[in-house]
Amino acid sequence: MTTLTTAPLAPLLERLFREAAATTSPALAEISRDERERLMHSKTDYLDLYGRLKDLWLPVSRKTATLLYILARSTRARTIVEFGTSFGISTLHLAAALRDNGGGRLITSEFEPSKVARAWEHLSAGGLADMVEIREGDALRTLAVDLPETIDLLLLDGAKALYPEILHLVETRLRPGALVVADNADFCPEYLARVRSADSGYMSLPFNAEVELSMRLG
Repeated sequence: MTTLTTAPLAPLLERLFREAAATTSPALAEISRDERERLMHSKTDYLDLYGRLKDLWLPVSRKTATLLYILARSTRARTIVEFGTSFGISTLHLAAALRDNGGGRLITSEFEPSKVARAWEHLSAGGLADMVEIREGDALRTLAVDLPETIDLLLLDGAKALYPEILHLVETRLRPGALVVADNADFCPEYLARVRSADSGYMSLPFNAEVELSMRLG
């Protein structure tokens, strides 16, 4: 029995995944494909894009969510940093792993206030609010201060163009063997080139069609 597979979290996650799958965003339909591509790859206009998509869930897939739990449990993670809370589906999986590891601290960052509020609701409903600190605002600022001395796992799932910058903020705290999970990293070739480089300090590979999985070397 695990926190992930029992009440109150298991039925909550089932409901949230269904809601996420059923939700559409009129704002997304109004953005042309070319404009969406430009915004996705911009290091300056990302707040505009994600502000327009404030009602869109943008969750990790069910498989990736389960992978996050497995990775955090198998590495006995105690300190986790997440870039991109959204409505909190990935946050719930990571917090559940911390609970089942015996405790820990999850710091997550989300700039959209309405999403922060919804994520807190879900964390409270899942009985995991005490494991999590949500930092509201631009992650380039919120994750630049007051991080744990050592970090066991980093999840990158916010504005894809910022993956290299967020990694730079956090990596001096990543312990040897720490894992970095980057969702949809193919949207950021700069990030992939960084972690796949022979002298990057990481061992990295595409884990599946969605995830780049990297390990911090000693």
